[in-house]
Amino acid sequence: MTGVQRFSVSAPPDLLVEFDGVIGRLGQDRSKAIQQAMRLFLSEHKWMSGEGECAGAIIVTYDHGVHEAEEGITDLQHQFRGVVNSALHLHIDESNCLQMIAIRGQTEGVSQLINRLSACKGVKQVRFTVLSI
Repeated sequence: MTGVQRFSVSAPPDLLVEFDGVIGRLGQDRSKAIQQAMRLFLSEHKWMSGEGECAGAIIVTYDHGVHEAEEGITDLQHQFRGVVNSALHLHIDESNCLQMIAIRGQTEGVSQLINRLSACKGVKQVRFTVLSI
């Protein structure tokens, strides 16, 4: 299928005003912004359904003082080396660290890694951005 298809969208007036303000500051038009939003929506839902390959980043914050916290996170990255591409470690303060993990692989493996990281001793928060590719 080529070209474009026109359709209409209903939205509350205040949402439309805020939307137009943001896209105006970005130098975009409504069509372009809605297309981007639709792609993001589809990508997020496709990834969650467990289909195909995905890529993204996982952010883990944890208490460095908790015995075996860092070792557990590192061990998981080695166990999931089929999806872990790279990692960056940041020291937030005396006891808190942040690990950014770049991932690419099958959605099932990425989902398992996220679940296992969430269960690690000392982990405070796991956030992720994963897109289907």
